[in-house]
Amino acid sequence: MSEEKAYFSIEGIHYLTGKPVRLEIIDGLIGKVTEIDLQDKRSNNLYIAPGLIDNQINGYVNVDFSGNNLSVQDLLTAAKSIWKDGVTSFLPTLVTNSNDNLLRNFKILAESIRKDKQLSESIPGFHLEGPYISPDEGFRGAHPPKYIRKPSFEEFMRFQEAAGGRIIQITIAPELEGAMDFIGSCSRAGVAVAIGHTNASADQILQAVECGAKLSTHLGNGCANLINRHKNPLWPQLANDQLTPSIIADGHHLTPEEIRVFYKVKGPDNIILTSDVIFLAGMATGKYTFLESEVHLTSEGMIINTELNCLAGASFPLIKGVENIMNFTGCSLTKAINMASVNVARIYSLSNRGELTVGKRADIIQFERNRNELIIKKTLLNGITVFQE
Repeated sequence: MSEEKAYFSIEGIHYLTGKPVRLEIIDGLIGKVTEIDLQDKRSNNLYIAPGLIDNQINGYVNVDFSGNNLSVQDLLTAAKSIWKDGVTSFLPTLVTNSNDNLLRNFKILAESIRKDKQLSESIPGFHLEGPYISPDEGFRGAHPPKYIRKPSFEEFMRFQEAAGGRIIQITIAPELEGAMDFIGSCSRAGVAVAIGHTNASADQILQAVECGAKLSTHLGNGCANLINRHKNPLWPQLANDQLTPSIIADGHHLTPEEIRVFYKVKGPDNIILTSDVIFLAGMATGKYTFLESEVHLTSEGMIINTELNCLAGASFPLIKGVENIMNFTGCSLTKAINMASVNVARIYSLSNRGELTVGKRADIIQFERNRNELIIKKTLLNGITVFQE
């Protein structure tokens, strides 16, 4: 990683306008955007866009954020690979586990962003997925059933204290006893509440929204394979315009047809692309242990819990979802990038990032485009080059 001067510029095809531009960077902020004529014809296929924002990263390159041996150095190691893949902001995500594990790992995450300036700039907060989710097989996915429990705001606040107040999202099943009060308490505390790993009824989902839930975590997943065709948790979440779903467009978690339907129903301004990657991102195929169960990373990039015969997170980075949603829906590059940047920044009130406009933080990716394949060439975080090919 290299330190940039207080003033410099970066050029490329603007992902919004399709026109060549020069972005002047001043003290880490975008100072000026100017249309230009590209002198170097090789730059005709070099695009620039805001850095991607991923709201669910469980781990990366053999670093498991929920693992028992997490360290500050581990998080920095993971972040360097995350930046390489074009993500400039991300929410480290802890999943259903013991009280002791969650307290310890939230403390380590908080310590990491206190100690490292670039981690602090890259991590706006943390995501807790569980442990307050459906205990039913299928709906709980690969989450260990022995750690699933009823929601406790008192326990959550202990997690929040350990995290230095940086938990900004929680995923919960609203059908659990005490869930509505919990959702209301989290919402009033400024925590974004997401519905996920749930078998809630339409009435329960509506009540959860009325209590403050505003997101659906990886909609279409965390769900049993066999469900009632009419009364299931998918339709009421799709039908409610107040819920913004995150979707995993890795080509394994959802079919192209499902993604097309979600896209048509919610629209490109009300969808978030997420990766849901675990520590197997960037790892070799083979058998591993995740959440105390054996998983198999296949040559196609699927991660299968061999005991439950279900997916256990993802192995592809967020940029793959950006590529796939263009392939699956026919949407533009602009809309695809926005679902992984602008929309995410809006949900979490990250007003200083997510756009290539004057005054925003210079979180920028430069990439080549080969049809719908996007090849990251350079990543800037707050005006600093954190990856360059």
